[in-house]
Amino acid sequence: MIPITSLQQTAEALMAKAAIEIPDDYLGGLRACANTEKGDLSAFVIAAMLENYAAAKEDRRAMCGDTGLPRWYVKVGNEAQIEGGPIALEAALRRATANATRQVPLRPNRVHPLWRTDHNNNCGIGAPEIEYSFHPEADWIDLTTVHKGGLFGTDYRMLFPGDGIEGIKRFYLDTLIAFGRRGLACQPAIVGVGLGGSKDISMTLGKQAACLRIVGSRNPDAKIAALEEELKDLGNSIGMGAMGFMGSSMVVDCHIEVGYCHTGGMPMSVHMFCLSSRRASARVFSGGRAELRTDPEWFTDYMRRDTVDWEPARAEAAE
Repeated sequence: MIPITSLQQTAEALMAKAAIEIPDDYLGGLRACANTEKGDLSAFVIAAMLENYAAAKEDRRAMCGDTGLPRWYVKVGNEAQIEGGPIALEAALRRATANATRQVPLRPNRVHPLWRTDHNNNCGIGAPEIEYSFHPEADWIDLTTVHKGGLFGTDYRMLFPGDGIEGIKRFYLDTLIAFGRRGLACQPAIVGVGLGGSKDISMTLGKQAACLRIVGSRNPDAKIAALEEELKDLGNSIGMGAMGFMGSSMVVDCHIEVGYCHTGGMPMSVHMFCLSSRRASARVFSGGRAELRTDPEWFTDYMRRDTVDWEPARAEAAE
């Protein structure tokens, strides 16, 4: 049994960690950008960002004045038992969000779309978002919070099979150039690309690819992994660097996730996380012990399965 108090305490700790501390994988990627950046002003901005991250961690203050829209990704082991059940879990995550908004503090960004009602706690109708996945033969729960900006940095296009890889590259570059020129994203950033699914699933896959995979990870499909590398290099060849200034470090990394789609189309979404890649994860075990994790491990072989029934032997053979 996983105590609900342990889940809420872990969730509150993750909220603070995500707002204050840059994930190690992104920090390493940003330092690599600093070493290769060709634009003087862009290099200056990256150096200032690295100094600000260190100061935020030392002072235990949020790294950015806009703390984004807190959301949760929850992976539930098939044998996990939650005290009070899933309703209690969702209540704990909402309480943790409200408490963190006051205590970290986080900026209360959530308002009603029409009446602009603000409860000053980042909670409301449909907020915070909670997305679920599951894992076989496990009795733990993974909690990941992501504080992603909620205004810009996302685009979608319905491509068609005839557009092929070249069409994917074209839309990707169109999007990054538009983001940089119009100030619609904060770079350098992790870029997520969602290919396939229906429109909503394409958007979901792209956001998850940006927010839930660590820098340097690659899709297990070798051809997709090669495309990830190519898109990363393409994104850094358009003459834009930090915050849209001239430079060579717009993309810290590029991640692609796919889903089966309608035979007549190829939906595609592009998402940029931001230079404050606010993400924190923990695994909570039966009994309540929590283990902080760098990698959310959201995209598993089970999640990427393409068979009717789960065949772990086949997945292991493919590794």
